[in-house]
Amino acid sequence: MSNMRTIRITGKGKIKVKPDMTRITMTLEGIYSEYSEALRHSSQDTDCIKEVLAVFGFERSDLKTLSFNVDTEYESYKEMNAFKQRLVGYKFRHQMKVEFESDNDRLGRVLYALAHCQVNPEFRISYTVKDQEAAKNELLGKAVADAKEKALVLTQAAGVGLKEIQSIDYSWGEINFEVHPMGRAMLAEEADSLMAPLSASYDLDIEPDDIEVSDTVTVVWEIQ
Repeated sequence: MSNMRTIRITGKGKIKVKPDMTRITMTLEGIYSEYSEALRHSSQDTDCIKEVLAVFGFERSDLKTLSFNVDTEYESYKEMNAFKQRLVGYKFRHQMKVEFESDNDRLGRVLYALAHCQVNPEFRISYTVKDQEAAKNELLGKAVADAKEKALVLTQAAGVGLKEIQSIDYSWGEINFEVHPMGRAMLAEEADSLMAPLSASYDLDIEPDDIEVSDTVTVVWEIQ
């Protein structure tokens, strides 16, 4: 049986990261009488989006699918004083994203083209960080440093000393490096109010706030 004495401390790291990548999330929807028709229109509409983006230097593979589904759509009707349901058709919903280094001029031109293309997708803007791994490493380092600082304070107050680290427990959970300065509804209102072209572009002056993220790490030291 081990007589090792230990101290367990949870440290918290917090950093602010300046977003340097712009993300446009687009959603296409449609209802059609046949399942195969819904699939065909989904494919055609997606190709239309890729053609629009290609004008601005994007590769077809730059448009990434986030989710895609086709569901049956029903409507209620009344017959002989009873409510019933009947099949309306098949509804597809395709959510995609494209990312690029932040540039308000490019963003304005892309949004204008998307808002005026024939498929007219619903879209929203968000900002993220290109080198997320470096930010995660900095965050982890700050959390460990915080744990050590707390451990030193406690052991000095208790009259004991820190020895070797026995374990480090880190969640490795997904950290959300994304900020939404404009919600989906706000973006739709903006598009409606800026129908007059400005050199085939929306005049955007968006400066997203820093992304603030935090995480914890638990460290166990042997004490003497």
